[in-house]
Amino acid sequence: MNLPFFISIPHAGELIPPQCPWLNLLPEQVLMQDVDRYVDRLYEPCINQLGVSLIKTQWHRYAADLNRIPEDVDASSVNGSVNPSGLFPRGFHWVMTTKRETLMPTPMALETHQSLVKLIYDPFHTSLRNIYANFKSQGAKSVFHLDVHSMPSVGTSEHRDPGQGRAEIVVSDCKGKSARPEFVDLVIAAYAKAGFRVAYNWPYFGGRVSEQYGNPLQGCHAVQVELNRSLYMDESSKKIIPADAEKVAQKLQKAVAYILNNLVVE
Repeated sequence: MNLPFFISIPHAGELIPPQCPWLNLLPEQVLMQDVDRYVDRLYEPCINQLGVSLIKTQWHRYAADLNRIPEDVDASSVNGSVNPSGLFPRGFHWVMTTKRETLMPTPMALETHQSLVKLIYDPFHTSLRNIYANFKSQGAKSVFHLDVHSMPSVGTSEHRDPGQGRAEIVVSDCKGKSARPEFVDLVIAAYAKAGFRVAYNWPYFGGRVSEQYGNPLQGCHAVQVELNRSLYMDESSKKIIPADAEKVAQKLQKAVAYILNNLVVE
């Protein structure tokens, strides 16, 4: 049996579905404001070299955010929603960026929402459920999952930490609910030993992915990992800095290898 460990990348996709033509009208700096741009490029070399299973999407998170659930919508994003406008401005469909830039000028039809659920949400989450089930069917008592993301280097007015500089890595586990402490400690140690400055559960606690799939009592351990974008990209232009990105990729290789080499499998 392969080690019951895998990585998911839900926010690096940049493809805009035909149901969301308004996104095609946005300048790149707005369109890519909250995308985990290049995270797949940074992690995939080590994923491929180490033989780790990966689940990712090609679709843009503003169209359908896979770290939310389809019910995370309001009247400003979906016509007929029972949730009042403003409840989910950055929910399943993003109405505005974390810098309060308008993304969606008018709410979409319910039928459009449903089609995006089928196109984007259902395949990704079916893959997540299947990989957990496959590892369990092979005899694994526990499955270990990293859900990897990127974050701005400084919190905006829409974050919990406005104006605050951030660590290089933030590890979160839904305040201790989505993974056993030993796995969380291993993840923190892995990134720290790779040379990153690591924070725990601040300013991110974990998202819907770790919340839905992390269930330590059932042997499902999901940890969210945020990577500081200033380490490898120009945050204003959204362009990668190749030399810096190569250094980050090498450190990520060390972190993931450390997890694999020290993971205690039951």
